[in-house]
Amino acid sequence: MSNGHATLDATMAPYAAGSTQGADSAHGFHTPDGDVHPMALLLDEIEQTLAEPQTGEIRKGIIVDKRPNEILVDIGFKSEGIVSGRELDRIRDMLDSLEVGAEVPVYVLREDRDGNLLLSISRAQAEKDWERAEALMQSQEIFESPVAAYNRGGVIVKLGQVRGFVPASQLSAESQSQSDPEAEDAEERWAKLVGERLMLKVIDIDRRRNRLILSERQAVREWRRQQKDLLLETLKEGDVYEGVISSLADFGAFVDLGGADGLIHLSELSWNRVSHPSEVVSVGDKVKVQILSVDRERRRIGLSLRRLQPEPWDLVNENYEVGQIVRGRITKLVNFGAFARLEKDGIEGLIHISELADRRVNHPKEVVAEGEEYDLRIIRIDTDRRRMGLSLKQATPPSTNEVELDWTIAPSQEADGNASSNGQVSQASV
Repeated sequence: MSNGHATLDATMAPYAAGSTQGADSAHGFHTPDGDVHPMALLLDEIEQTLAEPQTGEIRKGIIVDKRPNEILVDIGFKSEGIVSGRELDRIRDMLDSLEVGAEVPVYVLREDRDGNLLLSISRAQAEKDWERAEALMQSQEIFESPVAAYNRGGVIVKLGQVRGFVPASQLSAESQSQSDPEAEDAEERWAKLVGERLMLKVIDIDRRRNRLILSERQAVREWRRQQKDLLLETLKEGDVYEGVISSLADFGAFVDLGGADGLIHLSELSWNRVSHPSEVVSVGDKVKVQILSVDRERRRIGLSLRRLQPEPWDLVNENYEVGQIVRGRITKLVNFGAFARLEKDGIEGLIHISELADRRVNHPKEVVAEGEEYDLRIIRIDTDRRRMGLSLKQATPPSTNEVELDWTIAPSQEADGNASSNGQVSQASV
């Protein structure tokens, strides 16, 4: 290249001699008009490409040859660089994707004793991945990556060539539910998560210590917040959505609508009285719900399960009639009787205290208890007031323990068959 430089220098000499602005331009070569000469720019570009590579520098190169034990990469230096030995082993999983002519980033290691320039593709990729990790830390952007391995304290996730760690405390509730607490080896409790893709956020990074800490819990929380914002903008009262019961509380059931939870209040779970949501639904159940209310300021979604179901009292005349025997469960005791919920559709009726038994009853607890089931007879239906009268005693079959007796005059001991002289009547069993 020395001849080329001499030729260029000679070519540019006239401009250099007449230039008064060379200090602030490439090689100080200018046209008579004062502009930087194109040949000067070309010379500057050539010198940059031939600059001595520095250890730790990352350059882009072109793969010029691919051999079983090494890869040759042209980085614009006087000779090609080499990726070999351990550096080649580190990229075995991506070798098939590296083809001759492909552009790759490389990390300059050093020159060996023979003057060969040693390069690393994995180190260059790792540097790029660390830069990406730092950008993710700065932006707090959510990304996805599969679980590659695990240990006693959590799981390991790869961000390109960089290994990130998700502590058990930073796993989401769903991921923690997949752990195996009965595993003999404590490390094996997270084995089921290998291969699962997790939503993650970078929460701590230290390149010097090769430390990258990730959180699935924070990522899922942020993602759900974003999803809820989107849902709140699109939900309309009266719309019907499918969801999954995510949790239960004394006051109702929460439904995951696809990233955001809505609440089915206890009163909206069923047309019948419900003491606890577990009487109607369980966690994990798939349900269809109707949107009752959307409070965008308080970020709350009200749902109903019962409004997508027929009101039992609208069908009561089709399903029941006076005199019918039905199965019911005692739900509540009061001084004047007991309430019972019918097995078929949950309609509640009243067994008046006078209809509990043939004998006198001072309190229903003498005859029945909450939770017990009985066959009951319907004795009254009032659709206007939505009341049903039930009877336990009228549904109970007559006792079969009583001995049926035939009262007749006992036969005389006299041969003529006349009645005994004292006229006694005796009891003859049939």
